[in-house]
Amino acid sequence: MRTDTDALLRALHDEHAGALWAYVVGLTNGDRAQAQDVVQETFLRAWRNPQVLRSAGSARGWLFTVAKRIVIDEWRTSRSRRERVTEQLPEQPVADGVDHTLDRQLVFTAMRTLSVEHRAVLHECFFRGSSVAQAAESLGIPTGTVKSRSHYALRALRLALDELGAGR
Repeated sequence: MRTDTDALLRALHDEHAGALWAYVVGLTNGDRAQAQDVVQETFLRAWRNPQVLRSAGSARGWLFTVAKRIVIDEWRTSRSRRERVTEQLPEQPVADGVDHTLDRQLVFTAMRTLSVEHRAVLHECFFRGSSVAQAAESLGIPTGTVKSRSHYALRALRLALDELGAGR
């Protein structure tokens, strides 16, 4: 049965496709790409309704009516989705601090994965803003140790943040 339907559709296409395409090009104001889409959709609907394929007399009228309705439906849909151009956005963005709060929470969570020594160095150098010498004095360790611990602490912090999905 499928081959019978396919043969009928092929015959319907061969007989009416040219006239239907020319008609639809006029309906779409010369938009040939849209006309191709409409003709294709029309024949797809004909294939889905085999009774149209078997009625030789009314097939042409049915095809033209369906094509016209498809064009009208597309026009109505595009008209309702048309962009509106204004000078101001309808809603002005507001800085709500959510990103900052989330970043802070991620850093806090990642910091908890570090060793006590690494956390102490990062706290002194980055959160308190101490220099290497001031951090060394405050922590009671040599400046070279502050430098190496901060290097490895930052590397471990970056890995922890990546594991939390915060790597940017």
